[in-house]
Order: sequence, then C-alpha cells, then structure tokens
Amino acid sequence: LASSRLPHLAAVKEAGLPVKTLGLRIPMLSEAADVVKLCDISLNSEIETMRALDRAAETADVVHNVILMRDLGDLREGIFDSREFIETAVYIERELKNLRLYGAGTNLTCYGSVIPTAENLSLLSADAMKIEEVIGRELEVVSGGGTTSIPLMMSGGMPKKINNLRIGEANVVPCDFIERGQCPIEGLSNRGLVLKAEIIEIGEKPTHPIGKLGTNCFGSYVHYEDRGVRRRALLAIGAFDIGDAYKLIPDDAGIKILGASSDHMIIDIQESAESYRLGDIAAFTLRYQAMLFSTENPFVEKRFMS
Repeated sequence: LASSRLPHLAAVKEAGLPVKTLGLRIPMLSEAADVVKLCDISLNSEIETMRALDRAAETADVVHNVILMRDLGDLREGIFDSREFIETAVYIERELKNLRLYGAGTNLTCYGSVIPTAENLSLLSADAMKIEEVIGRELEVVSGGGTTSIPLMMSGGMPKKINNLRIGEANVVPCDFIERGQCPIEGLSNRGLVLKAEIIEIGEKPTHPIGKLGTNCFGSYVHYEDRGVRRRALLAIGAFDIGDAYKLIPDDAGIKILGASSDHMIIDIQESAESYRLGDIAAFTLRYQAMLFSTENPFVEKRFMS
C-alpha cells in the first residue's frame, strides 16, 4: 500500500496488515527516522536525504529499500541527467550500507502533463539495465509511472523492462485522461466512490447575477451565461469539501453544475426528468481532485458498502 502521507502508512502498520508500505513522496530530511519506521520502501532523488535515511536505518537496525527516481521530462521529482542517475544508483549500492537499491522509477503527467510513451519510458528502461550491469544484479522494481501509463500498457507498447505501475486513481474513480473516463482493465472500477449531497434550497431564479460584478469568494472573475429564469437547487456541499465542483460527474444527466462557493454548490435541474424536492439527494461520481478533497475531509461522512 502506498501513500504520500506518513500518517496513512502509520495506520497500515498499526492495523497489522500483511502488506509492504511505500512512501510515494520523496522524503523530507526532517522525517528520515519516521520514513524508515513506517515505509518499507520509499521513492528518492536527493543524495543528502538518502544519507539521512541510511543513518536512520542504521540506528533502527534495519535495511531500508529505496526506488531511485528519474525525471524524464515531467519536471517534478527525479534526477534529470542520465549519467548522474546511474552514478547515484551505484553510489547507493556501494556506499549506503543500510539502504537497498530496490529499483528505479519515474513520474509522468502529474505536473508537466507529459504522456507516458514507449520513447520516454525506454529511457528509464535503458538506464535501469545499465545500473544492473554495473551492480551485477537485477533491480526488483522498474516503476513506469502510475494510472496515466495504463493506455500504453494496454496497447502493448510498454517497454518490457517496466514491471511496476503505482496505481491510485484508476482503482476508484474515472480516469480523466482516458476516453470517456473508462479504465479498460478488469478489476478496476470507475465508480468506487459516490458522493451524495442534500438539497437545502430549490426553486426558480435568474441565471445571471444582478448588480455590479467583481470577483467571487476565491478572487476569480467568472463568466455567467444568461439563460433566463431556470429551476435550480442548492446543495449542502462546497469547495471546502470537493475542491473544484466541475470535477464531479452528476449521476443524473439532466443536472448541470453551475458552480460552488466554500460551502454551497449550485446545480441547474431544469432539464432533469426527476422531480426533485427539498431534502432530496443528488449523487455524483468523483474525478481525481474531488476524490482527494472529499476522502480526506472529516466533515464528509464516509459509508462503506460491500
């Protein structure tokens, strides 16, 4: 099980689950001891941080596994230069005795929007093979990204050296990058999470605000389309709970999301075949950003269904 948040991994350890834990965010120097304690494996790119992990592992009398990250152009974490990447891997193997070079990895799409391709992942594959040649053994893991690498894998274009993907989004919510949001892998769900919100006001109102307009509560200028008077509903949920309201997909195709403030969301229900009333529930599938906000918000009630 993998997370960027150490408290998540602490909960896994406390529950006694028989799984390995992976720290997804490269560690802070200040948390080296906790990373060694809570993560069986961590992603890394900074040599100084790995030296700190090495010292922490020695103190804890353990060997800590690291996956060295290579930046292939998405420009988030990772060593950008191929030669430096290989030299760092060899340094870990030979000099940091309390760390094990568990593998090599990369991240794509999350910051720079770079799509995983056979070309860019072949660079990681080639570097991994060079590392193996120098250290005289195979790496356990060559991790070719996350959910956004699924289309390449499904098309058969994934370099054979890649043997791991760090899948999160595709497990539970529609994949933004895949046509129609469908993940074409048996066992992965596009509807693992459903958000339900209660209607707290309902009726007809104009569609364009009345008066002199400035910025909204988030400091943004918004364009409002004047569609006359239409039936709409106010929901007891807002940006505090879901981030971007437009990252929700209404179950009812007749609902249009108009926007949200911190604690309220407005939907147009004029075209809906449902006869909504005060107190009724509107349901939504969540895209990635809305999933992040809602699952971690303690004010969003969670119910687990089997």
